[in-house]
Amino acid sequence: MYTEHPEFEPPENEEVKVWRYMDFTKFVSLIDTQRLYFARADKFVDPFEGSLPRKNAHARFMPLASPDMSLGEINALLDLKNQLRDITRHYKKFVAINCWHANGHESAAMWKLYLKSNEGIAIQSTYKRLRDSIIDDRQVYLGKVKYIDYENDVIRSDNMLAPYMHKRKSFEHEREIRAVVRIPWTTTDIKITEQEPVDHGIQIRINIESLIEKIYIAPGTPKWFIDLVSAVIKRYSCTFKVVQSKLDEQPVF
Repeated sequence: MYTEHPEFEPPENEEVKVWRYMDFTKFVSLIDTQRLYFARADKFVDPFEGSLPRKNAHARFMPLASPDMSLGEINALLDLKNQLRDITRHYKKFVAINCWHANGHESAAMWKLYLKSNEGIAIQSTYKRLRDSIIDDRQVYLGKVKYIDYENDVIRSDNMLAPYMHKRKSFEHEREIRAVVRIPWTTTDIKITEQEPVDHGIQIRINIESLIEKIYIAPGTPKWFIDLVSAVIKRYSCTFKVVQSKLDEQPVF
């Protein structure tokens, strides 16, 4: 179920269009299971995923340090610093994320980024539809990603989910809306071990008709693929509209 969280800020307009680009097999899996896939944060390509800005990492130890500390106290502080660093890194295994692109129009860049061929689709929804479609028993947090300078900016330091709602400014083109789930863990789990809480990610139950407004077919796709997507949608008794990518429209001179 959708759950409010102070670290997850909704867009100013909750009717803003959000998009998820995917290949055909992932689309079939989505409508067959009626579940969104949330990938474990440590499986993302970005090495900064779940990390702290430099100033945050330094600041969390400053209150404990003082000029008159003994060598033993300094060593104990360094040990604590290393433990907190390792726990922060290890926590990535216990956070699962589902990503969307906020944009009033489909994106040529996103088509190229997420598809290996032209046999793919884009789900067009809205922030409100996405939020209201979540019917899973797990708590799901939803909000827009903030893009910051990891050398000079700081984020809130009182919540372990804060790092997952911030990314480097180099990724601002993604205009990302994130849905985030905590994977259950115990005190023993979070210790630095080789334990894997789940394989790769988890599935979150959604109302498929509430979620999807339209299905866009990738640009340059042959007609047989459009017919195939339409047939699959009909087979699952879904009613959302299928449209060809606007990027295939011909210019007027």
